[in-house]
Amino acid sequence: MSVKIFGKGTKVARLRRHARLRKRISGTSERPRLVVSRSNRHMVAQIVDDTKGITLVSASTLTSDFAGFTGTKTEAATKVGELIAAKAKEAGITAVVFDRGGNKYHGRVAAVAEGARQGGLAL
Repeated sequence: MSVKIFGKGTKVARLRRHARLRKRISGTSERPRLVVSRSNRHMVAQIVDDTKGITLVSASTLTSDFAGFTGTKTEAATKVGELIAAKAKEAGITAVVFDRGGNKYHGRVAAVAEGARQGGLAL
């Protein structure tokens, strides 16, 4: 399936990059996909089984785990990575395929990946 995305701007460029990435990256039940979504304020990480089309585990800065959290956005992203790794271990997931969502592997996106690795998840 190919998706045509027209227009200019940084958001459209990110969507184009994500569509290109998704041609090559897909999650299976043995090795699901770790999807990272980033906004200016929050980070969301989900582990998705693309063969069934379901979300297996998710973690976010919007959850109650972050109530009272004081720290930088990068520290919060690292904590999201550690949380997703802990929840994945409970669900029996040890290895994932990393989907950066069209964002650069830098800053908060890389911090989620590092936190997941620190939590014992193989990327």
